Amino acid sequence: MRVLLVEDDEMIGTDLNRALQGSGWSVDWVKDGELAQSALTDGGYACVLLDLGLPERDGIEVLRIARLRGDTTPVVVLSARFAINDRIAGLDVGADDYLPKPFDFQELLARMRAVVRRRGGAAQSILGGVAVRLDLSTREALRSDGEREVLTAREFTLLHALLERPGVVLSRDQLEHRIYGWGEEVQSNAVAVLIHGLRRKLGADAIRTVRGLGWRVAE
Repeated sequence: MRVLLVEDDEMIGTDLNRALQGSGWSVDWVKDGELAQSALTDGGYACVLLDLGLPERDGIEVLRIARLRGDTTPVVVLSARFAINDRIAGLDVGADDYLPKPFDFQELLARMRAVVRRRGGAAQSILGGVAVRLDLSTREALRSDGEREVLTAREFTLLHALLERPGVVLSRDQLEHRIYGWGEEVQSNAVAVLIHGLRRKLGADAIRTVRGLGWRVAE
């Protein structure tokens, strides 16, 4: 899944970028509020990690503008501003969670999974229906027979995108936008290869092709 990392501290940003990619996330990293606002307008993110003390435009203002625009992307604030009034301000303006620096990376991952689940309307870590389900905590797929299948990071992201909107056809461009971050080379058949791999693991009918339009999972 794609995450927008908004962090102006070079050391923190570099460490987070590396750790997130190592955990299977595609990361777009920006270092000021103007670039963050532009990236949010383009959309396609499963989650945003937002620092508040940013050059050009403060993180609170970035978040306020995004929410006024109707952007519902989950936002976890990561900030050295740890006073209770700062946390209340961040949550009141539209943050889904607030994690003061310094923080434990595994806790951050758990909070990211939680806000992504809530966005999809799921209180638990299981997304999907009877035919295909996705365990967000273990990043495994659950087949209809109850067996679990280990997924690659991109297989997980693609299946997550489809299961978020069951019955809706997603095009190749929409799926590529969810799977790949800025600067990552995308091969012309990348989505088809991932879907072929998922069908081998989950069954031929797990993902259905809508000729000329894209792919979907059953409602």
